Amino acid sequence: MLVLDIEGSGLSYEKNSIVSLGAIDLENPTNRFYAECRVWDGAHIEPDALEVNGFTKEEVTDSNKMTEAELIRNFIGWAQDLHNRTFAGQNVSYDRDMAKAAAHRAHLDWNFAHRTIDVHTLGWMHMVKRGLIPPLDEEHHRSALNLDVLLNYCGIPEEPQPHNALTGALCHAEVISRLLHNKKLLPEFEQYEISW
Repeated sequence: MLVLDIEGSGLSYEKNSIVSLGAIDLENPTNRFYAECRVWDGAHIEPDALEVNGFTKEEVTDSNKMTEAELIRNFIGWAQDLHNRTFAGQNVSYDRDMAKAAAHRAHLDWNFAHRTIDVHTLGWMHMVKRGLIPPLDEEHHRSALNLDVLLNYCGIPEEPQPHNALTGALCHAEVISRLLHNKKLLPEFEQYEISW
């Protein structure tokens, strides 16, 4: 699996840009990718998105940073020879669609699968199989099983704020290992015991 996390200038893969991308080869977790870039010319920059990822408008428009096209080219090159390039992460369809849109904007071939493995689904299933009721957002009538809830469920503190795409990918990878294999994966989380 290729654990992927993207921070963007917003949530629309058509209007917004990647600002950072983090990835981990789950079969070889020391094989990691992280890069930051400036937004593509004309991309929308949503203040709420910057509040989440901690970047400033000046940082995401810094002409000294690589372009989104350079970032996605580097990522595709890094991932090309991985044995299993199935994307995994929390709400990973967003990350897949942002990366795919960036590749298309850069006129690059996209040969990653559409199928993904979502951490939310793994966590929901794990809880149900243990006889637990996953948390529900009563106001909006939907799942409240976000990454921080899953981290806590697995015995790990919430992700630091603001976070970048590499910290997100590290968190996703550790949660996946604990949910699927009942074992710790990364040295960054070694001190936290599995909670079940």
